[in-house]
Amino acid sequence: MKIVIQLVLLVIIGVLGYLLYNSISGPVRFNKVKEARYRTVIESLKDIRSAQLAHQEVTGEFSGNFDGLVKFIDTAQFAITQRRDTSYADVEKNKAFGIDEGYFIEEVLIDTLRFQSVKDSLFKDSDRYRTMMKVPIEDIDANFEVQAGVLEKNDNSYSVFEVKVSKDVILHDLNKDLLFQEKQVNSVDGVNGAYLKVGSMSEINTSGNWPKVYDTTKEDQ
Repeated sequence: MKIVIQLVLLVIIGVLGYLLYNSISGPVRFNKVKEARYRTVIESLKDIRSAQLAHQEVTGEFSGNFDGLVKFIDTAQFAITQRRDTSYADVEKNKAFGIDEGYFIEEVLIDTLRFQSVKDSLFKDSDRYRTMMKVPIEDIDANFEVQAGVLEKNDNSYSVFEVKVSKDVILHDLNKDLLFQEKQVNSVDGVNGAYLKVGSMSEINTSGNWPKVYDTTKEDQ
């Protein structure tokens, strides 16, 4: 009986040890995988934001679909401009006061120097923009969700966009309890909410919802 009891105790100790190990190593592994995947996804979101800002600069609005955004990058050009300040005599005002010169009109002139490809400006020799709509995680076949439109605020209209992907997609194969906790995060050091996203449809905002730590390289840390 002593041997049986000892064996049972050994099994219990082994199970408890395994559970304790998992309770410690599980969150560590989860956070390690989460951080690596977040960094990869954020790099794609930064590319998309750059493309959207270029689209807004050239066309005056953001794009609500990736096909149009890719086509824009392939074909659009930035105007390279130069600003010049100039002034000349205000003839009417000077005439009214009976003087030849005294009042001047100041203007800012914008000269177009040349045009440069949006693709070359943003992506140089890379064609990664062609697949930027794909969530860049291995074994995940999903696209980012994209929206664009107009936000009315203080009697003014603003072009806005939002691109996002659910944490359920990014971390789909990890511990479900830890994933649930991750979606409840609300802190300055974490990615708040259930999505990793850039831009907003309810605010005038083109920033991402990730903390600054994800904007640094491993060498900078």
